[in-house]
Amino acid sequence: MDPNLRQDIIRLIKREVVPALGCTEPAAVSLCVAKASEILGSIPEKIEVALSGNMLKNAMGVGIPGTGMIGLPIAIALGALIGKSEYGLEVLRDVNPLHVEHGKDYISEDRIKITHIPQAPSILHIDVTCRAGNHSSRAVISESHTNFILLEKDGETIFSREGFHSSNSNEERDPELNLRLVYDFATTAPLSEIDFILEAKRLNKAAALLALQNSYGHSLGFIMKTKGASLFGESPLTHIISYTSAACDARMGGAQIPVMSNSGSGNQGICATMPVVSYAEDCGANEKTLARALILSHLTSIYIKQSLGRLSALCGCVVASTGASSGIVYLMGGGYKEVAYAVKNMIANITGMICDGAKPSCSLKISSGAGTALMSAMLAMEGRCVSEAEGIISDDVDQSIRNLTSIGRDAMQATDHLVLHIMTHK
Repeated sequence: MDPNLRQDIIRLIKREVVPALGCTEPAAVSLCVAKASEILGSIPEKIEVALSGNMLKNAMGVGIPGTGMIGLPIAIALGALIGKSEYGLEVLRDVNPLHVEHGKDYISEDRIKITHIPQAPSILHIDVTCRAGNHSSRAVISESHTNFILLEKDGETIFSREGFHSSNSNEERDPELNLRLVYDFATTAPLSEIDFILEAKRLNKAAALLALQNSYGHSLGFIMKTKGASLFGESPLTHIISYTSAACDARMGGAQIPVMSNSGSGNQGICATMPVVSYAEDCGANEKTLARALILSHLTSIYIKQSLGRLSALCGCVVASTGASSGIVYLMGGGYKEVAYAVKNMIANITGMICDGAKPSCSLKISSGAGTALMSAMLAMEGRCVSEAEGIISDDVDQSIRNLTSIGRDAMQATDHLVLHIMTHK
């Protein structure tokens, strides 16, 4: 592989696979509030937060780390009071119980106003205005969770740029991926250049182990570990579901522990990591083999998300568990053909799973994706693949991926609007 292309792919992975504390949507809102407060130079007296529909949907019902609370108001209050924009998506890393009490007081004083932008310029869009005395500040994030496109103080522009992929941006263009390129990179890149991905194992396994020892969310991981064996047997499937859902339990339940995200989502990072880690432990794979399997999983997920978009009506576990199935195939000794088979099997199965926001029950969806990943890999290794005569599957695996993403990106827009309406009118 051309060394320049290889380095471009590594840069892409390092940009998309990063640590995040808590759900990335409220974390991004906290980050935007923290930046606006820093520009203001004081604690805001008033904060106005305007959000795209998908941001509102994904931040309404999720636990905020270290607070024991859910939703946007506490994320906004703490972003203003103690948030540090230099921490990125770990903006609330320093929160403690005293800060939470101050945040509750801030909320009770009616300082925060949250509105929906019906026709937002991006499905991921955050527009924050802070006011104190005669001064004001504004920060806008758009298209990706840490992508600031506008900073203002007292109406004067400090920083401005167009969207994330603007032609005026100095950022390098992302490489154009396909599944063959993803596979070739994962299986041939020098290990010294890709073993950084093992940090995803460390972080996400730590989150899983925390939830297996404590009660977070719906405790699906803990229940699968303690009760699942009697129903499903002590098997790789039980281990995969327990590990993966436990990490999600911790994250959605507000555990103050970072996870490794993928494409702006901690749950996607968990789902691309933990099924592969769990199966690697069961089959005795060494760290070198695991590193390649994790790169294959995460880069497959990144590739699919390139055409799907950051947020959509399609649950991100569909994408990430498809990546995980690819990684499991590699651990089983499969090659490119089997990886392509697994991807098509996944698309034939769980396409259409809706995203109805980030919340504790995401662990249920993630467990469905993780279990399907193992089943699809098993079928692929037996030479079984859903054919082009069936449903949305095409003979070409990349076209099958485009079929999946066009459904999630375009056809499910009405679903997205209806889901948000249901969530905001209960």
